[in-house]
Amino acid sequence: MIKYGLEKVTELRFESITAEMERRDNQWVDIVLRFEVAEDTPVPPDLIDFSGLVICTLGGAIGQIVPQDEDIDCEYQFTTFEKEQIRSFIERDEIKQRIANLSSPT
Repeated sequence: MIKYGLEKVTELRFESITAEMERRDNQWVDIVLRFEVAEDTPVPPDLIDFSGLVICTLGGAIGQIVPQDEDIDCEYQFTTFEKEQIRSFIERDEIKQRIANLSSPT
């Protein structure tokens, strides 16, 4: 995690990730992620309810990956390592299938 305005960088290692998905409109799917973080890489103490938001196209292409606190943008950004963990999770077959199911016309 990188806090805006500070030079200190910490990298979280995610032990597990869960996802809640919602189709926003005819272009985007919002994916809210909850993380179980490795004990040796704790979440910064000033984050109250840490989560992540991934915005994807209906085809599953990632447009944006942002950290959130209490379901709103926060003063942090993910590191490249953290984004790669999230990207790997989103690209799993089961997650791609869930996105595809949301993208299908009802």
